Amino acid sequence: MSCRVASLLPSATEIVCAVGAESDLVGISHECDFPERVRHLPALTRARLGPARTSREVDESVRSVLQNALAVYEIDLPALEAARPDVIVTQDLCDVCAVSLDDVTAASAALVHQPVRIVNLRPTRLADIWGDVLRVAEALRREADGAAVVKELEQRAAAITARCRDRSATPRVLSIEWLDPVMVGGMWMPELIERAGGIPLVTKPGDHAPTLTRDALAMLSPDVVLIKPCGFPLARTLDEITLLPRALPWESWPAVREGRVWVADGNAYFNRPGPRIVESLEILAACLHPATFPDLRQIHRPSVVRVDADLATHAF
Repeated sequence: MSCRVASLLPSATEIVCAVGAESDLVGISHECDFPERVRHLPALTRARLGPARTSREVDESVRSVLQNALAVYEIDLPALEAARPDVIVTQDLCDVCAVSLDDVTAASAALVHQPVRIVNLRPTRLADIWGDVLRVAEALRREADGAAVVKELEQRAAAITARCRDRSATPRVLSIEWLDPVMVGGMWMPELIERAGGIPLVTKPGDHAPTLTRDALAMLSPDVVLIKPCGFPLARTLDEITLLPRALPWESWPAVREGRVWVADGNAYFNRPGPRIVESLEILAACLHPATFPDLRQIHRPSVVRVDADLATHAF
């Protein structure tokens, strides 16, 4: 028996589709964009943010909304009522990633058609992502499909890690979550770096993303820098490429001198705790060890570029 599923964040939509329940989706968030086939579904959320051009403006706009005790996103209650979901998948990990759990709970209580089950996701580590796949699958009565998805993801991740063990070099890696102000990737990012054969700088697995000053950044000496601002596609980040020498200690980092700064699609990868986290590991491994992963460089070429000290960009 199928469920009517409302997904209120992109990673949840990808999980629902991965466990074979795409046809059960009756609504998605306004940011859900993968797989392409779901884009026709009703959007059940909207942003309270006004138009912003730069990373700094986005950050200031988000902080202003939160200081006014508002959520960054809100639920379209009439659209949710019209969707008549049996299950709502949401999260309470990040206030700027999706509608708040309190708002979801209040909205579900206002629905009149029937009781609704809320599946709340809160991943901070890779194991949590696998667990979320299993919990969504269980809620949709697709336990076997969920177990198969997790097994495949774990096997693919293990295969990448095994290939990385053959490398003698273990680069120090800094992953950047936001450029203005500069935030360093936390949560599952340190694990991805370790799984890809690197040493994560600043954060440990499960840490929230800290904001670092330029002086603090200057104390670091990364061999590889991966820039993948949360929610920004590759082209959007490259629009602000001139920000790099101003936001980062560009002239002093070994990664810059050696041409080992990479800019990746932070919207599709790295910041979505769903099935494509393994693709994120593939991209990272290829950035850390380009000669070892020519196959993955070819596969992910549209999603990554290398940036030289003079800000020239080169294909992956």
